[in-house]
Amino acid sequence: MNPTIEPARVPTPSEFQQLKARLHREVLDRLNLESLQQMDRDTAIQGIRALITDLMNQETTPLSTAERRVIMDETLDEIFGLGPLEPLLADPGINDILVNTFDQIYVERHGKLEPTLVTFKDNNHLMQIIDRIVSRVGRRIDESSPIVDARLTDGSRINAIIPPLSIDGPHLSIRKFRKDALSGEDLIRYGSLAAPMLELLVGCVKARLNVLISGGTGAGKTTLLNVLSSFIPNNERIVTIEDSAELQLRQEHVVRLETRPPNIEGEGQITQRQLVINSLRMRPDRIVVGEVRGGEAIDMLQAMNTGHDGSLTTIHANAPRDALARLETMVAMAGFQLPPRAVKEQVASAIDLVIQVARHSDGTRRVTSLSEIIGMEEDVITMQEIFSFEKSGIDQEGTVVGRFRPTGIRPRFADRLRVSGIHLPLEMFDESVLLETVQASRSWR
Repeated sequence: MNPTIEPARVPTPSEFQQLKARLHREVLDRLNLESLQQMDRDTAIQGIRALITDLMNQETTPLSTAERRVIMDETLDEIFGLGPLEPLLADPGINDILVNTFDQIYVERHGKLEPTLVTFKDNNHLMQIIDRIVSRVGRRIDESSPIVDARLTDGSRINAIIPPLSIDGPHLSIRKFRKDALSGEDLIRYGSLAAPMLELLVGCVKARLNVLISGGTGAGKTTLLNVLSSFIPNNERIVTIEDSAELQLRQEHVVRLETRPPNIEGEGQITQRQLVINSLRMRPDRIVVGEVRGGEAIDMLQAMNTGHDGSLTTIHANAPRDALARLETMVAMAGFQLPPRAVKEQVASAIDLVIQVARHSDGTRRVTSLSEIIGMEEDVITMQEIFSFEKSGIDQEGTVVGRFRPTGIRPRFADRLRVSGIHLPLEMFDESVLLETVQASRSWR
């Protein structure tokens, strides 16, 4: 009789993790890190692949082809990349990666948060990856400097905070950078605005109106700013100012400026306000500020009022009226003792259009209001809404349903657009016209 051949025992998940950790340590022990740094990346990866394959062949634990591939990929990620985060960074459907603890990682996909099965081994493993991230951008993170807000080489924005400020261990947030900039047609296709609204916005940018984009966190303000910036004529000089550079302007004549945090001694910080002031000496045709959040608001308003029309910026606010109130507060933060009415007059004369964007409960992002600033009545800035989004309900799948509609008001700046050679049909402002019923299935950022 032939002896009974016992099937190979499949390693448990715990044994598999221990095997990966052991192989990773053995690879690092055998590597000559100094010679590895002198090699080009492809040659180094080829040599490490051969070493990992040799080590796996020496293992008594049986491994399937898929398990071998996982060990190979994850070991290379640990050496060259960001470890367990690499598959999430490579997934084009993921917008944000949120590491709450070493064993709890969430992602945002199409506007909705969802948990993942990805984990780190422990807090030390997570801390090693955070150290690797911040060291690549020339920063440091430790107990004396426990917060880092920076930008990766691909444009993704990261924020890390560690103990003693974070109680449950290190935390990490990554907002991924879109490699393919969205167009206005993409926003229409996603149901984020209607075609007449986009036509109006294109006219406002080309006619050099000053535009303020308002919305909450993650509502898509920067994405919309990118789209609007694409309509600036190619022959104009544009200066962009951001905390972390995210804008993707395709024009030829663009100067990009980015703030600088203080160094270890607490010196050398360059703020957005300093950059806005400096940009006025750079002969810009347009100034685009990624987001106003402090004293730079007063300098931005003054620039808009003194010949730098056609400027664009964003602000955190839940409604157009709230956006104007926040601007007034930021002017006060600059330290100027201006009368409240004088501040309101500055805002009313500087801003022409406020665009409100929002992220709905189903994760979709939409332009919910286009409002024109028309002046002052006593001590109140007067506004009139031109287009709005009317939410009519939520369907059985949880998707927000509604429609875009004009309010019936023809904006006062329509004459300014006409003088600039932009002729908009009057019918687009007729409130009896149903622009579009929206039930979008995708989201944008």
